[in-house]
Amino acid sequence: PGMVVSPSTRRLLPLFLGLFQGALLLFFALFVTYDKPSAQAEDASLVANQLYGIFPLFQDIQVMLVVGLGLLLTFLPQYGFSALTHNFLLLNFSTQWALVLQGLLHHFHHGQVHLDLHNLLTAEFAAVTVLISVGAILGRTSPCQLLVVAACEVPIYLASEWAIITRLGVLDVGGTITIHVFSCYFGLGVSKALFGAVQRPVHPKETPTPRSDLLSLMGTLILWVFWPSFVAVLCQPGDAQHHAILNTFLAMSASAMTTVVASSLLESDGKLSPGHLQNGSLAGGVAIGAVADMAVPPVAALALGSFSAMACVLGFRFLTPLLARKLALRDQCGIHNLHGLPGILGAAASAVAILVASEDTSGSHFSQVSPARGNASEVSWGQWGDHRAGRQALCQAAGLAVAIGASLLAGLLTGAVLQLPCLARPPERLCFDDLLYFKIQDQAENPGTGDTAEEGALALKERV
Repeated sequence: PGMVVSPSTRRLLPLFLGLFQGALLLFFALFVTYDKPSAQAEDASLVANQLYGIFPLFQDIQVMLVVGLGLLLTFLPQYGFSALTHNFLLLNFSTQWALVLQGLLHHFHHGQVHLDLHNLLTAEFAAVTVLISVGAILGRTSPCQLLVVAACEVPIYLASEWAIITRLGVLDVGGTITIHVFSCYFGLGVSKALFGAVQRPVHPKETPTPRSDLLSLMGTLILWVFWPSFVAVLCQPGDAQHHAILNTFLAMSASAMTTVVASSLLESDGKLSPGHLQNGSLAGGVAIGAVADMAVPPVAALALGSFSAMACVLGFRFLTPLLARKLALRDQCGIHNLHGLPGILGAAASAVAILVASEDTSGSHFSQVSPARGNASEVSWGQWGDHRAGRQALCQAAGLAVAIGASLLAGLLTGAVLQLPCLARPPERLCFDDLLYFKIQDQAENPGTGDTAEEGALALKERV
C-alpha cells in the first residue's frame, strides 16, 4: 500500500500521458492532413449544408459524454472529482488513439491520413465503449489502469465493429450491438479478471448520499435530452434520420415512465429508487439503436422502451445480487443492467423487425432503412424476400454473438494485464476516495490531515 501512494508511482500518469501526446504530435506532423475541400462552388454549399447538418448533433454528443456521462458517474459521494476527471481524460485519450488507428486502417491514402468530422465522430464512438466499460471497475482502479483499458479496448472495438458491420452486414445504426453490448461485456470481463473470485463486503465509501444521487440524476437528465442525436447522427439525412429521432424519443419516454412504475412496484413501501431512475430512464435509448432508422411503427418503439426499462430495473433488483453471489462479479455502475440487457433486447428486436418487414410486401410500412454504421448500400424492405430477410435476421444474431464473445475474451485478457503491480491499483481501504489523486482544498485548510493521500484519506474517514 505504501508504494501505491508514493510520488514516484504517481508520476507514472504524467509520464505515460506525456509520452503518448508527444508520439501523437509526431504522428500528426508526419501523416495527418485535412480532407480536401471540394473544387466546385456548388459543391461548397453542399459541404456547408452537410457540416451544418452534422455539427449540432456532434456538439450534443460532446455534452452527453463530457457532462452527462461524467455526472452520471458521481453517485459515489467521495469520488466525484475522480469520476468526472477520469471520464474526461479517457474520452480525450481514447478519441485520439482511435483517430490514429482508424486513420491508418481506413483513411490512409498516398502516405497521408485524411481527417474530417465524420472520422472524428466514429473515433468518439470508439471512446464511448471505453467510458461505458470502465463503469464496471469505477473507484477501485488507478488512472494508469484505466488508460491501459483504453489502449487495449479501442483496437479490439475497431476490429469487432469491422467484423460485425462490414463482414456480417449487421444493421445497427445506433450502436446497440457494436457499442453497448460490446462495451458491457468487455467491462465485465475486465472486472472478473481483475478482482477474481473473492467476494468482499460493501466498502464504507460505496454507498451514495442524497447529494451524490442528485448529481448523478442530473447526468441522467442530460443524457436523456441529447440521446436522439447520438442515435441519429450517422443515419442518412432525410427519412431515416427523422425516424431515428422520433423512435429514440418514444423509446426513451416510455422507458422513463416504465422505470417509475417498475421501481415503485418492486419496493415494499412503494418508494422510488434513485439508482433505478438514473439507469432505467436511459434503457430505451440503448435498445432502440439497432432498429431506430427502420420505419417500425411508433408503438414498437414505445414497447421496446418499456421492455428495456423493465429489464434494467429487474436486473438491478435481482440479477446484480445473483451474479455477485454466484460469480463474485463486481459491476460498480450496473453496466450489465443499462447496456447489456437492453442491448441484447434491442438486437433481438432488430431481427424480429426484419422478419416482420419482409412480410409487408407492399413496402409501404417499412419503406426504407438507412445504411448501418460503415455500410454503403441502402435497403428497401419492400424488395426483400423471406429468404433474404431470414438471412439478415440470422446476421443480427451472429453479430450479437460476436460482440459478446469477442468482448468477454478480450476483457478477461485486459483484466489480467491490469494486475501488473506497476499500474498502482489502490489498496482496498483507499478505494472510492478523491484524496488519493486530488489536492482537495478542505484537506489543505485542515491542519489535522497528513501530507500523504493515505493519511489524508484516513483523516477524512475519522472526520466523517
